Amino acid sequence: MADERATLAGFLDYHRTTFAQKVAGLSTEQLRRRSVEPSSMSLLGMVRHLADVERGWWQAGVAGEDVAPRYYDDTNPDGDFDDVDDADPAVDLAELATQQDLARAVLAAHSLDDTFEHRRQGTTSVRWVLVHLVEEYARHNGHADLLRERIDGATGE
Repeated sequence: MADERATLAGFLDYHRTTFAQKVAGLSTEQLRRRSVEPSSMSLLGMVRHLADVERGWWQAGVAGEDVAPRYYDDTNPDGDFDDVDDADPAVDLAELATQQDLARAVLAAHSLDDTFEHRRQGTTSVRWVLVHLVEEYARHNGHADLLRERIDGATGE
Protein backbone atom coordinates (compact mmCIF):
# COMPACT_ATOMS: atom_id res chain seq x y z
CA MET A 1 0.00 0.00 0.00
CA ALA A 2 1.65 3.18 -1.20
CA ASP A 3 0.49 6.68 -1.99
CA GLU A 4 -0.01 7.88 -5.55
CA ARG A 5 3.49 9.29 -5.98
CA ALA A 6 5.24 6.17 -4.71
CA THR A 7 2.97 3.93 -6.80
CA LEU A 8 3.59 5.83 -10.03
CA ALA A 9 7.33 6.18 -9.43
CA GLY A 10 7.47 2.50 -8.49
CA PHE A 11 5.79 1.42 -11.72
CA LEU A 12 8.14 3.62 -13.74
CA ASP A 13 11.18 2.13 -12.03
CA TYR A 14 9.75 -1.36 -12.56
CA HIS A 15 9.51 -0.70 -16.30
CA ARG A 16 12.97 0.87 -16.39
CA THR A 17 14.37 -2.26 -14.73
CA THR A 18 12.44 -4.51 -17.10
CA PHE A 19 13.89 -2.67 -20.09
CA ALA A 20 17.41 -2.98 -18.64
CA GLN A 21 16.88 -6.75 -18.39
CA LYS A 22 15.81 -6.88 -22.06
CA VAL A 23 19.08 -5.33 -23.24
CA ALA A 24 21.42 -7.03 -20.77
CA GLY A 25 24.05 -9.50 -21.92
CA LEU A 26 23.81 -8.81 -25.64
CA SER A 27 26.64 -8.06 -28.04
CA THR A 28 26.97 -4.81 -29.94
CA GLU A 29 25.76 -6.57 -33.09
CA GLN A 30 22.72 -7.98 -31.29
CA LEU A 31 21.79 -4.59 -29.81
CA ARG A 32 22.05 -2.98 -33.25
CA ARG A 33 20.04 -5.71 -35.02
CA ARG A 34 16.92 -4.31 -36.70
CA SER A 35 13.51 -5.83 -36.26
CA VAL A 36 11.52 -6.47 -39.42
CA GLU A 37 11.54 -4.23 -42.49
CA PRO A 38 10.47 -1.52 -43.00
CA SER A 39 10.99 -0.74 -39.30
CA SER A 40 14.38 0.57 -38.24
CA MET A 41 13.69 -0.42 -34.64
CA SER A 42 16.48 -2.09 -32.68
CA LEU A 43 17.16 -2.53 -28.99
CA LEU A 44 19.95 0.04 -29.21
CA GLY A 45 17.62 2.44 -30.97
CA MET A 46 15.17 2.03 -28.09
CA VAL A 47 17.96 2.71 -25.58
CA ARG A 48 18.71 5.97 -27.39
CA HIS A 49 15.03 6.84 -27.78
CA LEU A 50 14.27 6.28 -24.10
CA ALA A 51 17.28 8.36 -23.06
CA ASP A 52 15.93 11.27 -25.09
CA VAL A 53 12.40 10.69 -23.80
CA GLU A 54 13.66 10.90 -20.20
CA ARG A 55 15.78 13.97 -21.04
CA GLY A 56 12.96 15.73 -22.86
CA TRP A 57 10.21 15.23 -20.33
CA TRP A 58 12.17 15.60 -17.10
CA GLN A 59 15.00 18.01 -17.83
CA ALA A 60 13.55 20.12 -20.62
CA GLY A 61 9.92 19.83 -19.50
CA VAL A 62 9.54 19.57 -15.76
CA ALA A 63 12.86 21.20 -14.78
CA GLY A 64 12.66 23.79 -17.57
CA GLU A 65 16.30 23.35 -18.57
CA ASP A 66 17.56 24.40 -21.98
CA VAL A 67 18.58 20.95 -23.24
CA ALA A 68 18.15 19.45 -26.69
CA PRO A 69 17.73 15.80 -27.61
CA ARG A 70 21.01 13.94 -28.00
CA TYR A 71 20.09 11.52 -30.77
CA TYR A 72 17.66 13.30 -33.08
CA ASP A 73 16.77 16.77 -34.33
CA ASP A 74 14.41 18.47 -36.76
CA THR A 75 16.52 17.41 -39.76
CA ASN A 76 16.83 13.82 -38.52
CA PRO A 77 13.67 13.13 -36.49
CA ASP A 78 14.29 9.36 -36.32
CA GLY A 79 18.01 9.58 -35.58
CA ASP A 80 17.55 7.84 -32.24
CA PHE A 81 16.34 4.72 -34.06
CA ASP A 82 18.08 5.10 -37.42
CA ASP A 83 21.65 6.06 -36.52
CA VAL A 84 22.78 3.00 -34.58
CA ASP A 85 25.15 1.37 -37.07
CA ASP A 86 28.20 3.13 -35.61
CA ALA A 87 26.77 3.84 -32.15
CA ASP A 88 28.57 2.59 -29.05
CA PRO A 89 26.14 0.62 -26.88
CA ALA A 90 28.19 1.17 -23.71
CA VAL A 91 28.03 4.93 -24.17
CA ASP A 92 24.32 4.89 -24.99
CA LEU A 93 23.44 2.57 -22.08
CA ALA A 94 25.39 4.85 -19.73
CA GLU A 95 23.50 7.85 -21.12
CA LEU A 96 20.16 6.15 -20.46
CA ALA A 97 21.20 5.38 -16.86
CA THR A 98 22.34 9.00 -16.41
CA GLN A 99 19.05 10.33 -17.75
CA GLN A 100 17.08 8.02 -15.46
CA ASP A 101 19.09 9.24 -12.44
CA LEU A 102 18.56 12.87 -13.45
CA ALA A 103 14.85 12.17 -13.88
CA ARG A 104 14.61 10.77 -10.35
CA ALA A 105 16.28 13.92 -9.01
CA VAL A 106 13.89 16.18 -10.94
CA LEU A 107 10.91 14.19 -9.71
CA ALA A 108 12.12 14.40 -6.10
CA ALA A 109 12.20 18.19 -6.38
CA HIS A 110 8.62 18.56 -7.67
CA SER A 111 5.05 17.93 -6.62
CA LEU A 112 2.81 15.79 -8.81
CA ASP A 113 0.65 18.91 -9.18
CA ASP A 114 3.50 21.10 -10.49
CA THR A 115 3.00 22.13 -14.12
CA PHE A 116 5.00 23.43 -17.06
CA GLU A 117 4.19 24.57 -20.57
CA HIS A 118 4.80 21.97 -23.24
CA ARG A 119 5.24 23.22 -26.80
CA ARG A 120 2.65 20.83 -28.26
CA GLN A 121 0.15 20.08 -25.53
CA GLY A 122 0.19 23.18 -23.36
CA THR A 123 0.01 23.01 -19.58
CA THR A 124 1.28 19.62 -18.40
CA SER A 125 1.58 18.23 -14.87
CA VAL A 126 4.34 16.15 -13.32
CA ARG A 127 1.65 13.53 -12.64
CA TRP A 128 0.91 13.33 -16.38
CA VAL A 129 4.63 12.95 -17.16
CA LEU A 130 4.92 10.05 -14.71
CA VAL A 131 1.91 8.26 -16.20
CA HIS A 132 3.14 8.95 -19.73
CA LEU A 133 6.61 7.53 -18.99
CA VAL A 134 5.05 4.37 -17.52
CA GLU A 135 3.09 4.03 -20.77
CA GLU A 136 6.17 4.78 -22.91
CA TYR A 137 8.32 2.16 -21.19
CA ALA A 138 5.51 -0.42 -21.12
CA ARG A 139 4.98 -0.05 -24.87
CA HIS A 140 8.68 -0.29 -25.63
CA ASN A 141 9.12 -3.21 -23.25
CA GLY A 142 6.66 -5.08 -25.46
CA HIS A 143 8.73 -4.20 -28.50
CA ALA A 144 11.92 -5.16 -26.66
CA ASP A 145 10.46 -8.50 -25.65
CA LEU A 146 9.79 -9.38 -29.29
CA LEU A 147 13.21 -8.17 -30.43
CA ARG A 148 14.99 -10.05 -27.67
CA GLU A 149 13.07 -13.23 -28.44
CA ARG A 150 14.07 -12.90 -32.11
CA ILE A 151 17.74 -12.44 -31.15
CA ASP A 152 18.23 -15.28 -28.69
CA GLY A 153 14.87 -16.73 -27.69
CA ALA A 154 14.82 -15.01 -24.28
CA THR A 155 11.37 -13.97 -23.08
CA GLY A 156 9.76 -12.84 -19.88
CA GLU A 157 9.72 -9.71 -17.81
